[in-house]
Amino acid sequence: MTALGVGYALRKLGSMTKPTTVISVEGDSVTVKTQSTLKNTELTFKLGEEFDETTADDRKVKSLVTLEDGKMVHIQKWGSKETSLVREVNGDALILTLTMGDVVCTRRYERAQ
Repeated sequence: MTALGVGYALRKLGSMTKPTTVISVEGDSVTVKTQSTLKNTELTFKLGEEFDETTADDRKVKSLVTLEDGKMVHIQKWGSKETSLVREVNGDALILTLTMGDVVCTRRYERAQ
């Protein structure tokens, strides 16, 4: 979050949250809902089509989401910066790998029973 320019207080709050993520598909639209005590977000898009996105930390970005080797690859661009979010299912877990430059963060979500 530091690499993205997120302030200290929000970084501390964000590191303590345990968000719930729901990914659904209806027709050719994909929706990713993320809910936490800090903030809820909902993102609906079509694979392979660029769209405007306001991120959870209020950045205005151009986004593109594709499927590559069974992984959902989400690229965000703003100004001269770029970040990637790669989601992949591994058994009953969703692994989210976020990359910006040489900074990499991995978050593991367990499937709700």
